[in-house]
Amino acid sequence: MGKLLDLKRLMSVPKERNRRRRQRQIRARNGSIDSVAKRKGSLCQQVANSDGERRTRYSGPNLPEDIWCHIHSLMPFKDAARAACVSHAFRRSWQHRPNLIFCIGTLGLDFINKIDRIIKNHSGIGIKSLQLEYDTFCNARRSASISYHLNNWLQIAVTPWIEELILTLSLSSYNVDYNFPCSLLSDGRGSSLRHLYLGSCFFHPTVNLELRNLTRLHLVTVHITGDEFGCLLSNSYALERLELKYCYGIICLKIPCLLQRLSHLEVFECRMLQAIENKAPNLCSFDLGARQMVDTPMLPSKFFYLKCLTIDLAWRLSPAYDYFSLISFLDASPSLETFCLEISQDRMENELIIGDMSHMRQMLEHRHDNLQSVEIIGFCYTKSLIELTCHILDNTTSLKHLKLDTTRDVFSCSTGKHDKCFHMGKDMLTEAKKAVLAIETYIEPKVPSTVMLNVVKPCNRCHVAES
Repeated sequence: MGKLLDLKRLMSVPKERNRRRRQRQIRARNGSIDSVAKRKGSLCQQVANSDGERRTRYSGPNLPEDIWCHIHSLMPFKDAARAACVSHAFRRSWQHRPNLIFCIGTLGLDFINKIDRIIKNHSGIGIKSLQLEYDTFCNARRSASISYHLNNWLQIAVTPWIEELILTLSLSSYNVDYNFPCSLLSDGRGSSLRHLYLGSCFFHPTVNLELRNLTRLHLVTVHITGDEFGCLLSNSYALERLELKYCYGIICLKIPCLLQRLSHLEVFECRMLQAIENKAPNLCSFDLGARQMVDTPMLPSKFFYLKCLTIDLAWRLSPAYDYFSLISFLDASPSLETFCLEISQDRMENELIIGDMSHMRQMLEHRHDNLQSVEIIGFCYTKSLIELTCHILDNTTSLKHLKLDTTRDVFSCSTGKHDKCFHMGKDMLTEAKKAVLAIETYIEPKVPSTVMLNVVKPCNRCHVAES
């Protein structure tokens, strides 16, 4: 009997050891959790559920609410949303998040009330970034209503703490007749604004606005005159990037010398524009796009530090357009290194007759000694464009690369990104072949050995069936 008892005790030893080992593991696990909770203060708390299991709940340290809001505002949008789902403190700060985006489609009373409530909750707290996008096409009959609400929302949002304001009223035949309240940006309320984007509205400043920290300005389909635009720029000393698109009220664009930091200027489809006067000393990048530009809009001013110039005329210009006039831009940019011209012209009034070298214009006294790279996309066989290209070759000793694209930059299989080139119609192929012939006749003989010439032609493999 004694031996039997000893045998039972020996058999129970492994079970007892396993039980003790499990207890030590549980204590160690609980101890590590408790230590984490102690290290994080009240951020982690041990709670027990109905099954007796211990779990950790994150309640957050006892910090002032404004500090929680500040920490939350520094998070990316998705991370901030996740944090609000697991933390009561972050959930409260989520209601006062300083970056707001509203995309307004069909205008409804419930939706308006929600926006009202959200923006009013930020009154006195401060909004850093406000983006309002309004679909005018869906709300053609509610222009008066949205103007009233926009004014109320901007009145609350535009404070000395706001850094970004984006107001976009979608383009359609039912554009909202909305006047942006310029007075909101005076008396120091726009002093912290760094990015201002206005789309499809009237903007008529009559006094100098206090925008001393503004670095980016975008105006798209904005009704503003040249003098009013001058008021807008009068105190924008920190401006670095300026973009104007479809602003038809500007006839003469004047860039003052006080814009010492302005490095990029983009002007696109400002149809009434007749002249550009630049006095910003450090402008290094300039993009110009136009559809019906008969005369080159340039005053006798200089872009002394301009290194990159892009002119986009890919909007089917008049057949009589004189590309040779673009030399004035090259003359005004003594430091220019890169020049890109994008054009699209189906009909040419001054069609070049192959073999006729008579009356080819030259301006040998104009030098461009820093120009290194030239690209012409949509190269055609019009005489004035041939003259411009020959002028660049004759007067640029620093040129290293010349690219002439006769395909209008269509998708090509030669890049390796596409299995087949983009479709080119029969007329387009005919024009491209004539352009290649003009290049071989007039351009190639002038290209020195130090210049790499790249002529982009229609692909013989993909376009053989289309010709």
